[in-house]
Amino acid sequence: MVLSLIDYNINNYSNTIESKDIKDYQQNRYPLLFLDKILDYKPKEYALGLKTFSYNEWFFPSHYEDDPNVPGFVQIECLVQTFIMTFLTLDEFKGSKTNFLDATNIKFRNKIVPGDSLFIEAKLDFFKRGIAKGTAVGSVFDKYTCSADFVIAIPSEFEQYFPKK
Repeated sequence: MVLSLIDYNINNYSNTIESKDIKDYQQNRYPLLFLDKILDYKPKEYALGLKTFSYNEWFFPSHYEDDPNVPGFVQIECLVQTFIMTFLTLDEFKGSKTNFLDATNIKFRNKIVPGDSLFIEAKLDFFKRGIAKGTAVGSVFDKYTCSADFVIAIPSEFEQYFPKK
């Protein structure tokens, strides 16, 4: 685990962001907003996210009808959407557009199926000049499922440091 801060009793958190309010912080929208809740966060340090998968999700019918499971790209999106909340919760970056620069060390270890709740721990290791680096780890309760390291840019901030012509 990244931080081992996850408390699987989701009622034990007081610093939460509900799904309807996540849209104020990031630009992901249906059908690509994959977070149900930010359970806890500390800007410039960490964010803890939650996604519960229902069989009614749009991707399950086509992702193995006889053995439905969450596609890898959806798992990565859950991880990165939690990760960007480590810096988009800063007032000056709230609602900013973000771009992937790099995703490495991507690992998938256990299948996620309809009915599972994915708990995500994201840690910000570096944030300067609109570039963020860090790690996110997903688990279904205490069973490790996926992880990745990310480098994400906030273009509006990053572009300020380009050489002037």
